[in-house]
Amino acid sequence: MITRQSIIDAHERIRPYVHRTPVITSQSIDDIAGCKIFFKCENLQKVGAFKARGAMNAALSLSEEERKKGIATHSSGNHAQAIARAGKVLGVKSYIVMPRTAPAIKKKGVQGYGGEIFECEPTLEARESTLADVIKKTGAHEIHPFNNYDVITGQATTAKELFEEQNNLDVIIAPVGGGGLLSGTAMATKYFSPSTLVYAAEPEGADDAYRAMQSGKIEKSQANSIADGLLTALGEKNFPIIKENVKAVITVSDQEIIEAMRLIWERMKLIVEPSGAVPLAAVLKSKEEFAGKKVGVIFSGGNVDLEKVTKLFIQ
Repeated sequence: MITRQSIIDAHERIRPYVHRTPVITSQSIDDIAGCKIFFKCENLQKVGAFKARGAMNAALSLSEEERKKGIATHSSGNHAQAIARAGKVLGVKSYIVMPRTAPAIKKKGVQGYGGEIFECEPTLEARESTLADVIKKTGAHEIHPFNNYDVITGQATTAKELFEEQNNLDVIIAPVGGGGLLSGTAMATKYFSPSTLVYAAEPEGADDAYRAMQSGKIEKSQANSIADGLLTALGEKNFPIIKENVKAVITVSDQEIIEAMRLIWERMKLIVEPSGAVPLAAVLKSKEEFAGKKVGVIFSGGNVDLEKVTKLFIQ
């Protein structure tokens, strides 16, 4: 379903609507990690996250007839903002189901793009049932946060850009929640840098991808981590791609995530949200695995609830 050409086409399709984000290095972090890291800064992307890519590609891939009644999704935040923005860009309504516990900064972002929010309980079942009700009432077209091939293909453009700037990476590592970014990264690596190994990074408190790689089937997420963007289980379209193309999933504790986030803020002067810091936390935890290698790390987002994160740092 996802080909080399479809990724190239997606990249051209979304080019006018997204940033080509910078790739940044940090000698001090390299010294600490024991490897050379190239950070793909999707925290500087439109809506503050890579999600702008997949949402825009999926929305642009719909026909005018499909789009005219609006677009809809469920999301804890970054995809929600991305769909709301896509709706605004295309001049159609957007309907967003968000758990009531979603970060305030992400709800404000959705509202700022004109998205209509429908709150629900913080469970996958509540999100899906609420979205089904919204779609039934509005006739809007669903764009799933990750279990959608157009979304996956859009997310693949992140790694494609990284490989265009650094074509000799030994490793690329992305965070994993539902698997949209990771499966897209895996497919981009397969087509544009086949010698590069793909790793995933995941919170210990939401380690369903790690368990799924062991069991060979999709596992339920425990959803217990400060990395709020990574608390959902893998999608059925994402898991086969991940199982076939990802070497390993590395899990990290919330404390390790906080320490990595602090390091990024202090050494790189970049604001990265907890989910975005998870890959660096994994590299720092597994120094022997990556020693002396050239490593691509994707900072997936930078939408931080400053009040909440400040408290984490103080603790």
